[in-house]
Amino acid sequence: MPKIKTHKGVHKRIKISGSGKLQRRHAFSNHFLGKKTSSRKRNYGKDLTISNNKTVKNIKRLLGA
Repeated sequence: MPKIKTHKGVHKRIKISGSGKLQRRHAFSNHFLGKKTSSRKRNYGKDLTISNNKTVKNIKRLLGA
């Protein structure tokens, strides 16, 4: 059985934390920032945890983990 190649698009966008959770960046954080509140912009800097079990399973398969 051959090894499964890593999906490079997913590999660049999603990181696996030390506890095995998947983390991704916020959307809407690159431009049009003038109309957004400071707290909203500050929260964009924090990573989001992907929690949907079906999605997590598929992404981990793509990452080869």
